Amino acid sequence: MSSSSGQLHVAGLPHWDRCAVMGVVNVTPDSFSDGGRWFDTTTAVKRGLDLVAQGADLIDVGGESTRPGATRVDEAEELKRVIPVIRGLASEGVTISVDTMRASVAEQSLVAGAALVNDVSGGLADPDMLRVVAASGAPFVVMHWRGLLEGGNVKGAYDDIVTEVVDELHARVAAVLESGVAADRVIVDPGLGFSKNTDHDLALLARLDRLRALGHPLLVAASRKRFLGRVLAGPGGTPPPARERDAATAAVSALAAQGGAWAVRVHEVRATADAVRVVRAVEQARTPDGTRSEPAPHGAEGAR
Repeated sequence: MSSSSGQLHVAGLPHWDRCAVMGVVNVTPDSFSDGGRWFDTTTAVKRGLDLVAQGADLIDVGGESTRPGATRVDEAEELKRVIPVIRGLASEGVTISVDTMRASVAEQSLVAGAALVNDVSGGLADPDMLRVVAASGAPFVVMHWRGLLEGGNVKGAYDDIVTEVVDELHARVAAVLESGVAADRVIVDPGLGFSKNTDHDLALLARLDRLRALGHPLLVAASRKRFLGRVLAGPGGTPPPARERDAATAAVSALAAQGGAWAVRVHEVRATADAVRVVRAVEQARTPDGTRSEPAPHGAEGAR
């Protein structure tokens, strides 16, 4: 199941000999990071191809912002945004994930050429999502989610952030598997920034081993998020805007790669692509064959 880079790889998932880089193309006018820059289909396709040229291994296309307070778009609008972009990138041989909470969008995106489904709700927002994913056989990203970030609905109270996120992800993965999604198609994501504050996000990054012990490939999506701005600002400082957090994002990408993440999701690719390749080179230098031990599978002694 594992490669020489220490990644957890399973049949049915795209994989590389190092942590993969997932480039983000937001086809939205209101993303917290780059809203409106890639809203036109032609521009969005060009942006995806540019990210691949900079070192992205796959492109995550989304047509609905999940930032706190964002208003949901209707199904027709989301489809209008993402399907032409997915078709355009797929025609160029790009590996694509679709970032959506709607089963209908996931289904049509897979037909249009997407290879996997990245649902921030883990199948909770649309009761038909798991049926669609199971029937398609596509890989599925299950993110830790406590509801839409609307108004005061953040549900960010934890007694033990790492244990609770691991336990809640474990329960959600069990439901996903029970629905018929194959175990070798499941990817987990701790949901950094979703119903979590800076301390929560940092604690999760510090214990990626606990998340990997769930026994599924791990996606880390820290790019430009608020906790990075707070770290950079320091006590009492003003956080830099999202577009000035790319160096910090690359630092987290290196840490995630070192921690055995399957992929990192980022808005600007070049620095992160360099970072994960350096981590891979260091891993190869560590032992003659570049290997390192895998965590115990979930349920084994010490896994939780």
